[in-house]
Amino acid sequence: MDKILLVEDEDSIREMVALNLKMDGYTVDPVSSAEKALELYNSDRDSYVLMLIDIMLPGMSGVDLCQTVRREDEKIGVIMLTAKTQFNDKMIGFASGADDYITKPFSITELLARVKAVYRRCSHASQNADSISTTQGIFTLDIASRVVRKNDRELNLTQVEFQLMRYFFEHEGVALQREDILKAIWGENYYGDAKIVDVNIKRLRMKVEDDPQAKPQYILTVWGYGYRWDPSGKAANG
Repeated sequence: MDKILLVEDEDSIREMVALNLKMDGYTVDPVSSAEKALELYNSDRDSYVLMLIDIMLPGMSGVDLCQTVRREDEKIGVIMLTAKTQFNDKMIGFASGADDYITKPFSITELLARVKAVYRRCSHASQNADSISTTQGIFTLDIASRVVRKNDRELNLTQVEFQLMRYFFEHEGVALQREDILKAIWGENYYGDAKIVDVNIKRLRMKVEDDPQAKPQYILTVWGYGYRWDPSGKAANG
């Protein structure tokens, strides 16, 4: 069973979110601490497809929880809940491996839209895709297993990172605008900032590139516009 693990310290928010998710058809396990979340997750990790995590938790923080889960599981979806509005706080969440964030106060409509987008990508049902394998340069993308390999070595990608790679494979050599990447990966009705693209590209480069900071070869920056995928690695920029 594909379940959502909701980790929220504030009783009223936890109860409200859990109720609305259940009314929308999801199975939800609501808990108030990262420690309890890890206990549930470790006891039945194959059942969980998505985690909603408040950044500010008693004891272990939401960011630490996300990092802990990500060390062993790149496939589960993670959405951070935060009352902080500073961009840097959101970026800390993304750097820890989150797929998306929702800033409090949020509307139920926004919450359900974000959950639906990430849940759909990460749902176990998506593993039933037809077996399609595509090779570009030294990279191979397998849709059925949702795996990308570089020189036959599997890259440990999150679901968002896999979707980015799939989008790049579908648009080889094309200069892609940030806003188009945002719509393709996060959905037409995404409420957030396009800078989420930059943060996830930075994280993806750490797994794809040989020298991600000084000289990316494959995911190239198109300054003032977006990014271009070059699997040959021959048109490297700084």
